[in-house]
Amino acid sequence: VGVLTQRGAALAVTASLDVPTRAHGVWVEAGGTLLAVARRPGDWLLRWRPDEAQGGKAIAWGWIEPDRAFNGHVVASPDGKLLYTTETNLETGQGLIGLRDAATLEKTGEWPTHGMDPHELLLDSDGSLMVANGGIPALPETGRLKIHMERMDASLVRLDTRAGALRGQWRLDDKRLSLRHIAWGEAARASATGRRVLGIALQAEHDDPAAKAAAPVLAVFDGERLQTLAASPGQLLAGYGGDIAPADGGFAVSCPRANGVAVWQAGGGWSGFLPLEEACAVASVSAAGKAGATLWAGGRLAALTRDGAGRMVSPAIKDVRLDNHWTPLTA
Repeated sequence: VGVLTQRGAALAVTASLDVPTRAHGVWVEAGGTLLAVARRPGDWLLRWRPDEAQGGKAIAWGWIEPDRAFNGHVVASPDGKLLYTTETNLETGQGLIGLRDAATLEKTGEWPTHGMDPHELLLDSDGSLMVANGGIPALPETGRLKIHMERMDASLVRLDTRAGALRGQWRLDDKRLSLRHIAWGEAARASATGRRVLGIALQAEHDDPAAKAAAPVLAVFDGERLQTLAASPGQLLAGYGGDIAPADGGFAVSCPRANGVAVWQAGGGWSGFLPLEEACAVASVSAAGKAGATLWAGGRLAALTRDGAGRMVSPAIKDVRLDNHWTPLTA
């Protein structure tokens, strides 16, 4: 895991830390420390304080039980005292939310996600927890080899954070669309229900290659209804959404297999496609005194930014291959 700092027209690695296996999701804590989680099926959770002078140091490690696996994402409670992690019961394949003491990273409890393969999770403004159940059955020994795809059952769930009770569950009509990563839309743009819109990046698992290539990569949830959004006619996105961030009043979804970032406007209209080889990590960064947020996207060996006025820059990156996710440390 590492920290990139913009210096002029380039991005430079200013802190890094070796980890046991490939990392996936990262979360910034209020005190400036970072949480990083192992890629699924993972066994470690890390708290890290980046430091440019010393390269940073690991503050604490959390290791999961032998019959559980981390699924790559973590968020903190509003008061910072509790951590929520997506996990899988390796014996039953069922999804779980792990509850962890933020100070020690030790597990204090768990709740069912009412589905398989839970991936990213976010808190809503009412304190409830939104969880994307990817729904893909996998071989416990690897956690990644897909099996019995006829049992695939992806869903979006809302859990009450007082005791983990299920408050709602929603599914798409197409059962072969896996719900993976989620992001809240811009706070100023609420849906007709009065709630912020949640964007969900999708990964298609169709047996037919043509259906898979033409599948949507974005769904939106307005608090009541879950629906997919289409790309521009003729714009194929290879049926694979990598990461997601708010942009243009709507959402930007990275499409690594289509080598670019797809962008939708508020209301679901198509905004455009930004070419970037093996694009995956995306983030929206707001800066004081500047109108609109800047979209940052990272690809295999390159990055791009687009500000609120539509101006694009491609910061140089040397000898660094970016992975699935990144998040701003300062704004």
